[in-house]
Amino acid sequence: MVEIDSVLAETDAPSESPRETIDARELPPPQPLQKTLERLVELGSETVLVQLNDRAPQHLFPELTDRGYDYETVEVKECVVTAIWTAQ
Repeated sequence: MVEIDSVLAETDAPSESPRETIDARELPPPQPLQKTLERLVELGSETVLVQLNDRAPQHLFPELTDRGYDYETVEVKECVVTAIWTAQ
């Protein structure tokens, strides 16, 4: 089981912000990208979205940058964790 709190502590994601998690490990491409971007639109700007994936979401990164999000990815034994938050 992924200890999300300890993984996020390794990133610059705002620790005091509310957090939502999306588990994309079982989704076939391009669903992880699509579902993550759709979920970001639904969330408030202060919420950190945490994506769990079986690989680094390389195609997601330029999309996040284009939309003004900050993000950081940490690889752990169980999966790849990407924290996404609104750039300040």
